[in-house]
Amino acid sequence: MDCKKILERAENGAALTRDEAGILVAGLPGRLLEIMSTAGLVREKGGAKPFTCGIINAKSGRCPEDCRFCAQSASYPANTPVHPLVAEEELYQRALFLAEAGANYMGIVCSGAGPGREDFERILKAARRISSEVDIRLCASIGGLSLEQAERMKEAGFTSIHHNLESSRSYFPQLCGTHSFEQRLETARNAKAAGLRLCCCGIFGLGESWEQRLELSETLTELDADSLPLNFLNPIPGTPMAGQEVLSANEALSITAIMRLMHPKRDILICSGRNRSLAGWENAIFFAGANGFMLGDYLTLPGNPLEKDLDILRTLGLRGE
Repeated sequence: MDCKKILERAENGAALTRDEAGILVAGLPGRLLEIMSTAGLVREKGGAKPFTCGIINAKSGRCPEDCRFCAQSASYPANTPVHPLVAEEELYQRALFLAEAGANYMGIVCSGAGPGREDFERILKAARRISSEVDIRLCASIGGLSLEQAERMKEAGFTSIHHNLESSRSYFPQLCGTHSFEQRLETARNAKAAGLRLCCCGIFGLGESWEQRLELSETLTELDADSLPLNFLNPIPGTPMAGQEVLSANEALSITAIMRLMHPKRDILICSGRNRSLAGWENAIFFAGANGFMLGDYLTLPGNPLEKDLDILRTLGLRGE
């Protein structure tokens, strides 16, 4: 099957297989505009609505995991904020702020392998208050979770769990030695089993191949992930990947378009690294098939000023005044 026939299949709503996506990748960068154009049409036909989220770095630093890209790992001398879980009132005020800005979701993000008992109970208490008083959906990214924990989070008002796989099964051992890919899959499966939306994808630009990117995408299909947050590595001094080359806009848009064609009816969100890899081309993510992005700052690095992000959405008619 040639590229033209594959793109025709995509336009008709078919989710592309790993092999079909591989044929399109072989045509890059020469066919990028054609692939982007199809991905943009697929986004519209698939009914993906504009989607925004904002996060709070609720507990930062001193993580015992050794993920080679992460500034929060205690294994590396990166200069990153270090603080315990913030107070309930700070979580509540952040939710109010993001709701006023028009964000669909707020993500509560905590460093560490998983939540301790005291922190977990405090997070649940804050979630009950926010979900009952603030017009915003709640997501959490707090490390590994058991099925029981995921069920309790749903009961407290969380609607989503964010838990990235980071990369493909075949490449993951190059990135982390303190936990396994299977452990990450287990948390993702627990989120789905508890009836929560699963926000799950990875980081691109870690040194992985295109074949490994397609391998990751295939795994996300198997997990039935609901939202796919695409992150582009922003190398941080002090981490082992400090010298990694930043992905070009061409590469970032190619990844966005291919992921849309493989997941035509899912949310495709552009998150960390957007303002660096896509500098000057941020609006193009919607033409490449994305339907949303993370508002404002990232976990340990600054993003765009909030008003700039909102202006992007207004300019494209994706958000009212």
